Amino acid sequence: MSRLLFAALASLDGYMADEDGNFDWAAPDAEEHQFVNDLQRDIGLHLYGRRMYEVLVAWETMELEGAPDVIADFARIWRAADKVVYSSSLKDTSSERTRIERTFDPVAVRRLKDEDGPDMLIGGPTLAAKAFEAGIVDEVHLFLAPVIVGSGLRALPATIRLDLELTAERRFGNGVIYLGYRLVR
Repeated sequence: MSRLLFAALASLDGYMADEDGNFDWAAPDAEEHQFVNDLQRDIGLHLYGRRMYEVLVAWETMELEGAPDVIADFARIWRAADKVVYSSSLKDTSSERTRIERTFDPVAVRRLKDEDGPDMLIGGPTLAAKAFEAGIVDEVHLFLAPVIVGSGLRALPATIRLDLELTAERRFGNGVIYLGYRLVR
């Protein structure tokens, strides 16, 4: 059975982007980036909303010659994974191994989870909120940056109660704290 993971880089007060849409304060250093790479290395399917896909698709065509090893490694990981983008407005994809679905269907995702395939990652808090509401997320991986932004795009849904069990934690040299949780059902 596959697991559905949600991972987010967030401010200490729980936002993935500030009220202006900026998230430059969440840029990982090499140590944190390597940890993210290792976390995502075996993910076979990425599920994205349009906005998250438009941010991450840069990894598809990024010039890797001379890039730090950790950057080239993440690009290889991202390019190797299959991707589904949920969007009613996106006409075409800009990456290989990518298809568009017009609506998020949690029943279809649950069927994918029931198959004996690779784990899946859901990216973007708006799309992830639908998966949390449907009760299909298995793990939450938060990278909390040492910044408070006050408002913006919340990393986690505000209207859902989730009981979690802490499974991992780590402090990085840049002040970011990683917290890994399993959802308690």
